[in-house]
Order: sequence, then C-alpha cells, then structure tokens
Amino acid sequence: MMEQVRLPHGVLTHFGAAAGEKKPALVICPGGGYEFCSIREGAPVARAFARDGIESFVLEYDCSAPLLARQPVRTLSAAVAWVRENAARFSVDADRIAVGGFSAGAHLAGTLAAVWNKPEWFEAGTELSKHRPFAAVLGYPVVSAGEYAHRGSFVRLAGEDIAQQQAFSLEKLVDADTPPVFLWHTLTDATVPVENTLLLEAALRKAGVPHEVHLFPHGVHGLALADFETYDPARGRRPDRHLARWQALCAEWLKEL
Repeated sequence: MMEQVRLPHGVLTHFGAAAGEKKPALVICPGGGYEFCSIREGAPVARAFARDGIESFVLEYDCSAPLLARQPVRTLSAAVAWVRENAARFSVDADRIAVGGFSAGAHLAGTLAAVWNKPEWFEAGTELSKHRPFAAVLGYPVVSAGEYAHRGSFVRLAGEDIAQQQAFSLEKLVDADTPPVFLWHTLTDATVPVENTLLLEAALRKAGVPHEVHLFPHGVHGLALADFETYDPARGRRPDRHLARWQALCAEWLKEL
C-alpha cells in the first residue's frame, strides 16, 4: 500500500518496499524541466530499485511558482529529513539515504548533494545533518547554466538573467563535502547535451569526490529505465536492453558504498 506524506511544496510517496533490514533508501526526483514531474521517471523507477533491495520514495515537487529559486531543494531537504526520521519504520539505515533523479530532477538531487551543508540555502533553523544524502544518482542531468545549458530549467529557477542562473550551476557548487555520485548519460542526447555530465564529472574529480560514470553511445533524452514499462515510442524512447543495465549497476553501486 502506498503511503503519501505532504511536505512544504511537495508530496513524498513511498512506492517501493524492499526486503531486508538496515537497507539503503533512495528519494527519486522525476524530471520535467522544472515545469512538471514526469510519471515515467517516478513510480516505475522506485519499484525497480525496491526489487533490488533499496527502499524507494518519489518526490513530486511543486513547480507552479513563477520563480522557483531554492524552493525545490528545500522540499527535497524536508523529504530526506522525513525518511531519516522514519528510518526504523521502513527498516532503513538512517545513514544510507540517497537522492536521485533525471534531467531537471537530477539537477535538484545534485543540488542537495552539493549544498547540504550550506545554511544559506535553507530555512533558518534547518538541522543540516538531517538532510545530508549519502549518495546521489543522476540520470542525464541538467548541470550547467553555461554554454550547454538546458536553458528552460534555469529560467524556471532563476529567471532570464544568465548571471543569476549561474548560482544554480552544479559544476560550480560541488566540493569535497559532496557525497559519492553515480552518473549516466547518452552521447546523442539532443535535449540536455552530454557535456553536462562531462562538466560535472570533471568538477567531481577535481574535488576528490568518489563517482561512477556510464556513457552510452545511443539514446534520446528521457529514457528513464529504458524498458517496456517506461518506453515512449512517440518520442523515440524505446526499450534498450544494454542501456537499461544502468539501473542494476546503480543498485549494486548503492549497496556496496
């Protein structure tokens, strides 16, 4: 049975009950250009990770404000804190709560991973240790507000001023306190160019952050699990057995951290 929790500017849904004790958990942020939350990148992904032993939650974050600014990351902060406070009830290891997402949702997850210990990003009085993720899982992420930007995502966050958008550029935010990161992208993504992942990987390497990167030769943007449950033939999102292995590789990586 699904459980839903209402948070400030969002709803957290428990989709995937995994077997075992002291499990890792994953809070998934669907993509959608900070305009909506994609159904394809939510529940099916949560169920897949639960089958692999990772307790899974999906965050539907509010995208209705004319300028989102730091609202989404504060919503994700509250979601991670809620899972940590309720870890015993779900047989979750409170020290092993990861965040993840796709496209703009990956940007959101990556932002919390990068700024979790920076109080200016959060409401006054926020206990920063409660929302610290132990890892981040980023699929075809929106990263840079520079040359390779998915400009619409940054406009939704910061408005039309590119200088203001730079404050949300992930490759500029990560540092040595960023937790381990799992990244995957396709080389032929025409919506969010692979350079976003490459820029982030270089920044992680420079900061000494452990990370794993998978670059697949073919595939359009928004593939999600790249299986028959999440395919979208009208947009060229077809099942791909080879590419779909990202999820099993990621689950293995999370359990071995």
